[in-house]
Amino acid sequence: MKRLMLVLSFAAALIFTCSAPQAVEYKKMTISAATANPDGSLHVEAINKFKEIVEKESNGAITVKTFYGGSMGDEQANVKQLRSNEIQLAVLACGNLTPFAPSAGALYLPYEFPNLAAAEKLLNNKPFMDKLANQIVKESKTRPLAWLIGGYRVITNSKKPIEKMGDLQGLKIRVPPVELQLAAFRSWGVEPHPLAWSETFNGLQQGVIDGQENPHAVNRDQKFWEVQKYITDVHYLLWVGPVLVSEAWYRKLDPDTKALIDRAAHEAAMYEWKWSAEQDALALKQCQDKGMVFSKLQDEDAWMKAARGIWPKFYDKVGGQALVSEAMEIISK
Repeated sequence: MKRLMLVLSFAAALIFTCSAPQAVEYKKMTISAATANPDGSLHVEAINKFKEIVEKESNGAITVKTFYGGSMGDEQANVKQLRSNEIQLAVLACGNLTPFAPSAGALYLPYEFPNLAAAEKLLNNKPFMDKLANQIVKESKTRPLAWLIGGYRVITNSKKPIEKMGDLQGLKIRVPPVELQLAAFRSWGVEPHPLAWSETFNGLQQGVIDGQENPHAVNRDQKFWEVQKYITDVHYLLWVGPVLVSEAWYRKLDPDTKALIDRAAHEAAMYEWKWSAEQDALALKQCQDKGMVFSKLQDEDAWMKAARGIWPKFYDKVGGQALVSEAMEIISK
């Protein structure tokens, strides 16, 4: 009986050994990953998480070499480097992908995402995002594997609380020289001031402009409380940006490596969404602790209606009306 038990145990062990999944042996490679942004930014947080996952799961066979703080150039330079496979991965703002892939602009329309739930609903819709990714590949030779979410571009100013659209009148608000953003402010009845970012703090300090628009974390990091008093919680434009890879590099990966890269990009994005939301709340509190006054809009529906009214002028620049309509149908379900 004892011998029979030993035989059965050996057989069971043999079956288990034969049926156990074999660990993947990844080919050695180095992935060069870049962002123009510094340590502490959401861009770096996402790349660091991607690096951690890839290197751990490949048992060090795949290493990720990082280039931060613009050491490989600005965001549009990074896109060009992906196209030539000089680097393999980059994280950047959606607006800096659109010159190469107009379809990416379908995620950058004012008031497309009036709340975070709307953004998460669309970005988690795999069929749509895969379709968009394939279109971006055709246009730019780069592929977004996942999308990051940052904060909303809230409005700050030094003059008065903004609680209604009419409160914007008379204020000189700095807006980046991005056509969609400029058009949004014009839809609210004011002429924006497209001052260079490098001149913004001095412009606020000297009274050349009264306000500007950026996420809470930027307002905190720039110490805008030194030159701004009021914050308005406006949800017209949510920062979104891709974890972008070189298509020439990506399509040559073996299936196991490709699956790991896909999974790591997705998990890094999910990590960054949570991290960014926590940082946004913390940054707002820090601005308030420094004396800034926070206000919410009483008529945001009117802001949204006006801003969405400019969309038809831009359909041909963001991949077409059909693509935008499909996105909005998903969001509204």
